[in-house]
Order: sequence, then C-alpha cells, then structure tokens
Amino acid sequence: MSTPAPVTLIGLGPMGQAMVRTLLAAGHPVTVWNRTPARADALVAEGAVLATTAAQAVAASDLVLLSLTDYAAMHDVLDAATEVLRGRTVVNLGSGTPGETRTAARWADEHGATLVTGGVMTPPPGVGGADAYVYYSGPEAAFRAHETTLALLGAPRYLGDDPGLAQLLYQAQLDVFLTALSGVAHAAALAQAAGVAPTNFVPEALRTLVETPAMIAGDGPPGAEFETGVHPGHLSTATMMGATAAHVLGASEELGVDDVLPRAVLSHYERTLAAGHGRDGWTAIFEVVKARTPAAQSVGGES
Repeated sequence: MSTPAPVTLIGLGPMGQAMVRTLLAAGHPVTVWNRTPARADALVAEGAVLATTAAQAVAASDLVLLSLTDYAAMHDVLDAATEVLRGRTVVNLGSGTPGETRTAARWADEHGATLVTGGVMTPPPGVGGADAYVYYSGPEAAFRAHETTLALLGAPRYLGDDPGLAQLLYQAQLDVFLTALSGVAHAAALAQAAGVAPTNFVPEALRTLVETPAMIAGDGPPGAEFETGVHPGHLSTATMMGATAAHVLGASEELGVDDVLPRAVLSHYERTLAAGHGRDGWTAIFEVVKARTPAAQSVGGES
C-alpha cells in the first residue's frame, strides 16, 4: 500500500477545517496556511503543519487545495507564491463564475501550474461522508493523478476538461439551495406578520420542501420537460400557478412583507402566459428563463 501523499490546504474556514481533518484521518501529511494563523491551532494539535507563509505552504506539496471565498482571495494568496507554483496541481474548491475560473486556469498555466476546479456539494459536517460528492473539471491527467486523494472529500464527479464547468454546475446547485432558503425565510415572514410564530410554521414549510420533488419529477425523469420542451398541464397549468403566485404577492403587500421574491416569481408566470403557455404545466416557465443566445448557451467557450 502506498504512503499517503502530502497535501497542502489553504483557507481554514469551516469547510477547510473539515477537509483537513478528513485528510489527516486518512494518513495524509497536511500543511495548512491561513491569514489568521490561530485558526490552525486545533488542526496543528491534531497533526497538521502550519506554514509561516503561503509560498511555504504551496512548496510543501504537489497537490494544493484552496478553500477560499473567491478568485480574488486566490490571487491575494497565490500572487505571493508564483515562484513555487510550477509543476503543482492547484484544486480550487472556492467559488466563482465559469469565466473567472477559465481566466484563473490560464493564469495558473502561465506560472507552470495546473488548475482543477471543484464544487463541494455538502456542508462542512458532511465532508468525507457517504452522501458527499464534488464536481471537478479541468485537465483530466491532473485530476486522475490525485483522484484517490480527492475522493476522500466526497465522491468525485469529473465533468471534463473545461475548468469552468464544475463551477457552473456548482452555482446551478446553489441557485436551487439559495432560492429555497429565501423562500422559507419569506414564508416565515408572511406567517409571522399574520401572528403565527416561525417555530410553529417552519416545520410545516419543511414538509412542503420534502414533498416538492414529486412536483418536479412529473411523469418522466426529473428535468425531462425542460429538455424536451413538452410541458403537460394535466396536474396544474401555468395559468393556475400564476394565479397562485399573484396571491402570494398580494398577501405580501397586504401584510407589509418584502415583495421582491414573490414579484420575481410572478414575473416568470406572467411572461410564460404572454408567450402562449397558459395551458401548459408549470415547467413552461423554463421557456422564458433559459438562455437565448448561442454564446450564453455554450459550455466550455472562452469568456
């Protein structure tokens, strides 16, 4: 059995700390660096090595994992370590747009490094768990060389050479996540404005979230209506759903609750009806929100 290879991890927020602990538990020597060194104290006590500079951290391993907020933070850290980047694989597990990711990949290449992008699809407590998975994209050889190590964080889902694709799907997943959170917060605000405590209402809202997949699945594989452009309206039509969206907006206005979210939802249905999809199912809103130009629809192109 081969000895676990050294790994460097830069950025010790909750996600970074969880990844360090997962790697340590698997026997990997882990070098860490963080702007606030005190965040590493517990990890050092558990076996990690704290580098004094970002350059020292990068130089310690062929595989460098970044758990930073965005690409600006990446540059803030790595611009001071370009002299030791050559020959290393940098796996950015932070966040950014596909275009920013492709620009960063070119920057890494100019400094002799290879950038692989990742999107971690689990909260920090789930890192390394059975349900965790991570999107990856970028040069396949670099990904495959470190796949066994990366698999410790969650099941790897390699998407291809385009470094922007993992970020694109990561952001698409966060689109679902953040919109759902806003929906729950807005609904709780509606309930509270009517005199119902959020602690009484939110458990029922969570039940609605649990039951939502059945509405999305429809009669075929989830997403089939979006892919085929066929939107059966036998369960509920866009007209019916639009009327409901209007009622949610009206209730928000009556109770003085912020109306930005329900107004945005209603706009989807209003435009769908205007496009002639009133008798189609709710999935017809896809026809008015999807990208319209070839450039916007392309994946893997330059930004």
